[in-house]
Amino acid sequence: MLKSLHNKVFQFFLIILFFVIVISFSPFIGSQSIDYHNVLAYLNGEANPDGIIFFKIRLPRVLFAVITGASLAVAGVIFQAILRNPLATPYTLGVSAGGALGAVIMIKLGIAFTFWGFTTIQTTAFVGSLLTITLVYYLSRREGKISIYSMILAGVTISYFFGAIILMLHFIADFTETRQMIRWMMGGLDLFDYHIFIRVIPILLFSYIMIFLQAKKLNIISTSEEIALSKGVSVASVQRIAFLFASLITGLVVALSGPIGFIGLIVPHFLRLLLGVDHRYLIPASLFFGGAFLALCDVIARTIIAPVDVPVGIITAILGGPFFLWLLVKR
Repeated sequence: MLKSLHNKVFQFFLIILFFVIVISFSPFIGSQSIDYHNVLAYLNGEANPDGIIFFKIRLPRVLFAVITGASLAVAGVIFQAILRNPLATPYTLGVSAGGALGAVIMIKLGIAFTFWGFTTIQTTAFVGSLLTITLVYYLSRREGKISIYSMILAGVTISYFFGAIILMLHFIADFTETRQMIRWMMGGLDLFDYHIFIRVIPILLFSYIMIFLQAKKLNIISTSEEIALSKGVSVASVQRIAFLFASLITGLVVALSGPIGFIGLIVPHFLRLLLGVDHRYLIPASLFFGGAFLALCDVIARTIIAPVDVPVGIITAILGGPFFLWLLVKR
């Protein structure tokens, strides 16, 4: 057991090292090379193009990739635990469909406003996600408890229903609106600044902490509800807290980036191969590896056909599909 613990600690250290390496080098990689001497000079007050690109464009984008990837990976771990379904993702319960519907409606209406620094589309996407979370939670309650099966069925049904409305809005939209809708639904990290980061990071950090506090109980719940009840674990309370905060961070990052697939599916499974099923390790490891993985995907997205930026959602799907199939074959 001691040897196993040492292996987990060593692997966790490697994940953090991977995270540090990716985050350190990502802002320097792109269609235009950057000299780190110029970046340092920019910090000392010398205005130059390299410093502007680094601090105004690439660094905010890398930070956005980190919080998005981390949130989706952690949410994937949580939903797979509380639903006891290895195929569950942050989007299984319709959160992304609700966000997409809110965004698409605003694009079609053409209404523009700013709320607390967030654009019209970001605000309505977040509201759509929250309304979907509330609806799924209400439909899944049975005699004061959450029914996993009702939750999955409600989430899938709502996703299909909202998807049909989105298709209808696509059908009646003009060319410009349709292009904007499609572009948003591909997912991207190109609309971000430090002010938004400062506003969302306290919410995300608080949610991460609340989720981590449930880690030990999630270990028991993910095996069997009967075992959890026999050990005195309040299953309904843990499910409620985990569902609430996992959905909150999913809805928040989806509102900002659009739906980015596969992060919440492949990262948890890959980490289980390395660290096992203990959520006390999986949750913090997902934060670091999920953030680094999406930041690395974004590097590929902005360099593969430079100077054009490919939506990062396309890259995660291209990489994630074969990688997940490989995991299935290996297991």
